[in-house]
Amino acid sequence: MISLDLLIRAPRAILPEGERAVSVGVVGGKIVRVAALDAPANARETMTLDADTVLLPGLVDSHVHICEPGNTEWEGFLTATRAAAAGGITTLVDMPLDSVPTTVTLEAFAAKREAADGQCYVDVGFWGGAIPSNLDDLPRLHEAGVLGFKSFLCDTGTDDFPGITPGHMRKVMDVVAGLGSLFIVHAESADAMAAMPEVHTRRYADYLASRPKGIENLAIAEVIEAARASGARAHILHLSSADALPMIASAIADGVRVSVETCPHYLALCAEGIGDGETAAKVGPPVREAVNRERLWGGIGQDTIGMIVSDHSPCTPQMKELASGDFGAAWGGISSLQLGLPVTWSEARRRGHSLADVVRRMAERPAALAGLAHKGRIATGCDADFTLFSPDAEFVVDAASLYHRHPITPYAGRRLSGVVEEIFLRGQRIDLFGRPMGELIARKGQPRETSRKQELKRSA
Repeated sequence: MISLDLLIRAPRAILPEGERAVSVGVVGGKIVRVAALDAPANARETMTLDADTVLLPGLVDSHVHICEPGNTEWEGFLTATRAAAAGGITTLVDMPLDSVPTTVTLEAFAAKREAADGQCYVDVGFWGGAIPSNLDDLPRLHEAGVLGFKSFLCDTGTDDFPGITPGHMRKVMDVVAGLGSLFIVHAESADAMAAMPEVHTRRYADYLASRPKGIENLAIAEVIEAARASGARAHILHLSSADALPMIASAIADGVRVSVETCPHYLALCAEGIGDGETAAKVGPPVREAVNRERLWGGIGQDTIGMIVSDHSPCTPQMKELASGDFGAAWGGISSLQLGLPVTWSEARRRGHSLADVVRRMAERPAALAGLAHKGRIATGCDADFTLFSPDAEFVVDAASLYHRHPITPYAGRRLSGVVEEIFLRGQRIDLFGRPMGELIARKGQPRETSRKQELKRSA
């Protein structure tokens, strides 16, 4: 009988086929056995969970903005990955903008990897960027290890990561299709957005009116048709407009290689609940009305929306305009790495969705999107990444308990269901204040060992 490093006996575990009672055996950081709950085994360490704790695969968040190097005062690898681990996330994929330099050249990619090296509590992969000037760089970035390419169809507000036109998007998709890679896109129309007046207001309704659903819908239609013509895989980021769901469903039925995600804030918050000056809730595209939120949940039930990821987009308190409450001037982003699972689970369970439904959309499918077949599942051959989760436990969100660099959250004071009890990365417990143990992930899903820094900053 094989000798296991770790054996977990779980009366409740979320497997790809659903919830089951199993024992899971680990050797060398990999799952080597999924067997009956009481199956005999020899193991150096055995954990037996009670029925109040569910064994989940480590979550995978494929949409995270970590601003290091260059803007580490907004967020860095040490703080972001600690928050991710506290939220049950064991793998994340970093977006190519909000750092300096942006990840649009080989040199910038090397700088990003160097900045992350030895600072990560969880495993980290990287998206590359596709901007008007770097079409020839995409094959080199692909070969170097980026997991796909992101573009904006609108103005990003930053000179070093400009948006692209629909015509250039088609050129990018042709390259991406040839590489067998993935194109991910912030789908808001630059032309439609330019026609809207600039707002400076404390009234959330005024900000919402400046970013109507039509801006998203138009850009999503352009993405679908470019994907149809090129044959590329295209993924629509952070869907907020439920109006777009029928055309996305139609495209998928036609065989267009398009997928879509949404975020916890679109599923939990609503415009009617955001008060004047509450800029912690500003994000782009915006949180919309309650009826739109329920239609997004309908899109999840129909499986048009395939995954739920954070779009963790941090900044300093000053950038969030907390004092002025000016929605026009405030940074658009919600930091939710640590809270994404309980926020989503709290909303999902009251609408009749199972924990297995949530895990499929927050672990298995984001891993598949990024080509990380060894992540996001409790299955033989996968990494032994686990989250021990108490779905019925409740807590009230205290911003001071959050680990991302600036504990700003629109969920402060909200009572949530679901508590992350322990986290394992490749069979090892993650100590949130111990030595980081994450690896940097290369293309094709193979992790590369990082060197470990001997001295680590402990300040948040």
